[in-house]
Amino acid sequence: MTGWEPLLLALAGGALIGLLLTLFGGGGSVLATPWLVYVVGVADVHAAIGTSAAAVAVNAATGLAAQARAGRVKWPCATVFALSGLAGALAGAHLAKQVDGQALLMWFAFAMIAIAVSMLLPKKNAGDPGVHLTPPMVLKLAPVGLLTGLAAGFFGIGGGFLIAPGLMASTGMTLANAGASSLVSVTLFGTATSASYALSGQIDWPLFGALVLGGAMGTLAALPVARRLESRVVLARTVFALMVIGVALFILLR
Repeated sequence: MTGWEPLLLALAGGALIGLLLTLFGGGGSVLATPWLVYVVGVADVHAAIGTSAAAVAVNAATGLAAQARAGRVKWPCATVFALSGLAGALAGAHLAKQVDGQALLMWFAFAMIAIAVSMLLPKKNAGDPGVHLTPPMVLKLAPVGLLTGLAAGFFGIGGGFLIAPGLMASTGMTLANAGASSLVSVTLFGTATSASYALSGQIDWPLFGALVLGGAMGTLAALPVARRLESRVVLARTVFALMVIGVALFILLR
């Protein structure tokens, strides 16, 4: 490839991922690492994970700002979950760097399948929109956050597919509040994971910039499409989940 081709491919990948994230929510960022490895041609799996984690953190922070303005973020609950998961994210990223790149890709593929299956499960919107943090709730939030952070750090993904259900199970908040509040953890976990890889010199900064720019373009392009898909959200999420499973099977067969 020439010097510009990897950047253009990363830009296209960022646009695709930004589009999917906006349309389907958690799960889209899991495609970033396979895209960097198999399409862009990043030879170092660890560099691909570190770069994608950094891009996910920026995209999540952008989404968090919008959700915060809309008043959907339950900050006390989200903060406890995120801070307890921060240690897990750092530990997971450190552990992943000790694992052989090909073995890490295999485990990543299994994680993709788990993500896709979670997206196929029926979503419940019941919950308490006025939930407040209580001491017993902290005892539930902290261990779930720790384990979620560990998974997010190990695989270099935002972890939104785990965080929102974890918040709902631990606090009883609504799906809308959990989705918005999960972005606090996604941003923090992605930042911690990418910082760990950055200290090891395993982030490709030009590709990171292309992913972020592409993600912004994809998000803008998705907004009018999202309105059209509102009546077909179950079908759309099913198609996307099946696509994620297909990519995972491709990785395993490779």
